[in-house]
Parts: sequence; structure tokens; C-alpha cells
Amino acid sequence: MNKTELINVAAENAGLTKKDTERVLNAAIDAITAALASHEKVQLSGFGTFEAKYRAARVGRNPHTKESVNIEASWVPAFKASKALKDNLAK
Repeated sequence: MNKTELINVAAENAGLTKKDTERVLNAAIDAITAALASHEKVQLSGFGTFEAKYRAARVGRNPHTKESVNIEASWVPAFKASKALKDNLAK
């Protein structure tokens, strides 16, 4: 499912217009992105938790040349599914 399909399904389920649903979805994505950029957790009950995790600098290896490559430290987004979501998918 892509973003357009998600907007269509959500609009139909919520009884909203597609434009209003797109605005709400974009606002939610923007809020989650801003929170992650500030290294805050975003917990959505029954769905999961988004958070920014720090990945330390490390030495990697180029698989083609087998040459060692230094990989800089960085912050990466992470998602952990809630138990309710995991249980729902297991059905």
C-alpha cells in the first residue's frame, strides 16, 4: 500500500474527504519527523513506538573490494511494533 492508497482507505473509513485526510496524514508524519529529529520517542498505543537511535562509528567492509571503510556515527530512525500489532499480524 502506498501513501495515496492509505489516504483513500483512511478517508473512506473516517468519512472525510481525501484532501482533509491527506492534510491530517501529512501533519502526523511531520509531527513524528520533528519529534524524531529532536531525539524524542513517539508512542502510538496499539501500534508501536518510533524513536531515534544513535549508531556509533564503526569499521565496515566494501563487499566488492574487501577494503575496510570507516562509517561515521549517525542517528537513525527505528520502529518497534506493539504487542497488540504483533498479535494482530499473527492471526
